[in-house]
Amino acid sequence: MLSGNSIGRRLVLTSFGESHGKCIGAVLDGCPAGLELEEKDIQKMLDLRKPGQSLVSTQRKEGDVVEILTGTFRGYTTGAPITMVIWNKDQKSIAYEKLRTEMRPGHSDYPAYMKYKKFNDHRGGGRFSGRLTATHVMGGAIARKLLKDTIGVETNSYTTQIGKIKMKKAAAKKEFRSIYTNEVRCPEKNTAQKMKSVILDARKKGDSLGGIIESITTNLPVGLGEPIFGSLESDISKAIFSIPAVKGIEFGSGFAGSEKFGSENNDAYVMKGGKVSTKSNNSGGILGGISNGMPITIRIAFKPASSISQIQQSVDIKKKKSIKLQVGGRHDPCVVPRAPPVVDSLVALTIADHALLSGTIKPTL
Repeated sequence: MLSGNSIGRRLVLTSFGESHGKCIGAVLDGCPAGLELEEKDIQKMLDLRKPGQSLVSTQRKEGDVVEILTGTFRGYTTGAPITMVIWNKDQKSIAYEKLRTEMRPGHSDYPAYMKYKKFNDHRGGGRFSGRLTATHVMGGAIARKLLKDTIGVETNSYTTQIGKIKMKKAAAKKEFRSIYTNEVRCPEKNTAQKMKSVILDARKKGDSLGGIIESITTNLPVGLGEPIFGSLESDISKAIFSIPAVKGIEFGSGFAGSEKFGSENNDAYVMKGGKVSTKSNNSGGILGGISNGMPITIRIAFKPASSISQIQQSVDIKKKKSIKLQVGGRHDPCVVPRAPPVVDSLVALTIADHALLSGTIKPTL
């Protein structure tokens, strides 16, 4: 049984499909009735993460055209489950035939083979493929629109590091409009050019690179999140780790905060415009697992893409012998540039779920 396909408590996203199957899709249950919604609202976010857009991404040409099958009527949500589907059209499964028993380093092939034996769909990673992040975006696009239209919450994610190339400082709000003006989704123009250069260099060498995405969510109300196991940090982290290449997450000052004194890391309270605010935001907008009204700031570490064209050491699990393996097919030399809309989607899904749990957003708009 492939369990773990749903996330959320009041706003529940269920993902389905495989990388090389007939389709991939999502069901979003719990979205309030009365949200104005058309396929184009979801499509514009899917277009930001779809493959084949540039030299720094896989050349698999999928249009990722979404169809809404249920849950809307006359341009508005009805309160019923929203079913969405994308039909796969550019699968080239032949490249994966020899990988039934030859285990690709860095991929889920070996543990999946041992767990599901011969029944696991190995084509393109099957259920474990990064292609399934499109299902996150289907639900997340709706959650993002729900948050913005009802309580004004906005989430913006961008590339802050590729390999050893880093942005000089966090992006200011006015720079968010520049995120998608380049192929690597970095709002610093000069840094973006350097990032693109190192990705293309890695591709020429048959290698890959990882990086870091920063996400900033603004205009949050105070009080979203539940103590202990339902904390906002816990739920955001769980959602983010559903992205296959993610290996780390930090909030606010994160690991750097462990090197500071408490007097340096504590966020001093001040009154600003008649409201409580803080002079700094080392907490990343969350204290005790609950939003404090400051922007939620997170940084997410992505490992280098596992599929590389270099010859690697591996094993043939059926023949029980060591082999030399060269992975064919079409792959991302770096997954980070396609990930910002995925991060936006999962953060928005989690926050919208908590907003519904707390009653901040009502079941009918």
